[in-house]
Amino acid sequence: MKAARIQLQYDPEALSPLHEGICTDPDLEREVILGGHAVEGVETITSFVVGEPAAYEALLEDRDGVLEYAVTPAEDGFFLYLRQELGPEGTSLLNALAQETVVVVPPIEVCADRTMELTLVGHPDDLRIVLEETPPGVSLVVERVGDDLSARAPGGGVSARQREALEAARELGYYEVPRRNGIESVAAELSCAVSTASALLRRGEARAIEGILESPATR
Repeated sequence: MKAARIQLQYDPEALSPLHEGICTDPDLEREVILGGHAVEGVETITSFVVGEPAAYEALLEDRDGVLEYAVTPAEDGFFLYLRQELGPEGTSLLNALAQETVVVVPPIEVCADRTMELTLVGHPDDLRIVLEETPPGVSLVVERVGDDLSARAPGGGVSARQREALEAARELGYYEVPRRNGIESVAAELSCAVSTASALLRRGEARAIEGILESPATR
């Protein structure tokens, strides 16, 4: 049995409407799908979205095929329950993953840089088929492969949006002592809400520190 952590990289025209909204709306950073299933063309998921609830709800209200949803606000974002009809992009991805022994292990990370990260577990031959049958407009990068679920950890890398926030904060003097500009200036530079800018910095800082502490040179 093998486990593979993979990243799907989408061309703009291959994005689903909701993923496109995450990529283009400055008030949304990413969505972490915690679980779900698809039955007869209807997908039901629960996820945590980092960003502003109103921005995501605007995407749902304008989308055909949304059957029902519920939003529960939380720190840094909100929890989402969603039932929707699958579009062609979702169906083609499911078909690519539909191998006899392959299981998708949550969470699935839907990111604002037109990528999706997920972990697959299954027999090597079936995993190889998945890697060879990605839908049109989608390229696949294998981040790591293991003999067990150790390959499923998200890996601690700083996302493109988090890096943008960290760089803006540094340029604005947010990390200087004394601080030259506050979080409001960072939010203005990123054209997003103060809460979103704060979440981007906190998560980016946490991932950067984790990467430093996990590197061989610091052990």
